Amino acid sequence: MRVHVVSDVHGNAEALATAGEGADALICLGDLVLFLDYHDHSRGIFPDLFGVENADLIVELRTARRFDEARELGRRLWAELDIDRETAIEAAVRQQYAALFAAFPTPTYATYGNVDIPGLWHEYAAPGTTVLDGQRVELGGRVFGFVGGGLRTPMRTPYEISDEEYAAKVEALGEVDVLCSHIPPEVPDLTYDTVARRFERGSRALLDAIRRTRPRYALFGHVHQPLTRRMRIGRTECVNVGHFASTGRPWALEW
Repeated sequence: MRVHVVSDVHGNAEALATAGEGADALICLGDLVLFLDYHDHSRGIFPDLFGVENADLIVELRTARRFDEARELGRRLWAELDIDRETAIEAAVRQQYAALFAAFPTPTYATYGNVDIPGLWHEYAAPGTTVLDGQRVELGGRVFGFVGGGLRTPMRTPYEISDEEYAAKVEALGEVDVLCSHIPPEVPDLTYDTVARRFERGSRALLDAIRRTRPRYALFGHVHQPLTRRMRIGRTECVNVGHFASTGRPWALEW
């Protein structure tokens, strides 16, 4: 059995279309949407609406952790735009989802990232794509558990939930062979982004579940340039399987 795993696709539909080649199944750990590319500020929903100069500025503010100023810039830009914010974002996300979900091979098992909009997924997921969140599936005799979304941050991305709600989803999985999530467990080496120069939020509930249930693997993305891409916690191999948007290469699990 061979499974390919991707995370943080961020609009890369072209690479996604070939990500399942040679595998029995594809797993996607979320963040399909590209709102703003921090490497190429001309790509994404934000620069399409507000231009590259404003994208440069908001990246500068966020990287400096000047989140209040970044939010104020965002409010001003939206106020100047002659269109409702939710309408504009949903239209852009729908356009991206149409291309991305069409690129998924059969079968695909997917969960949400923190920048995704879960309410739209059912409209685009074909019969060969199974969406899982706080749920399990058996593949080739191994049990895979999925936990989607992220925890609340000053960034206020679309699918951030409380620590308690997230922990309940982790608890619902029980013991699994492979623990699949968008965000990493709360370990400094796994949550620190060396380019953004900040810690992203990891989950204490995931870390506790790894120590308690000892899955073979814990797979995740979210942190694009982590200090450590792979490490062991007890018997569990923890692997950051992103950043697919820039690499275009899936991570392979074979048994």
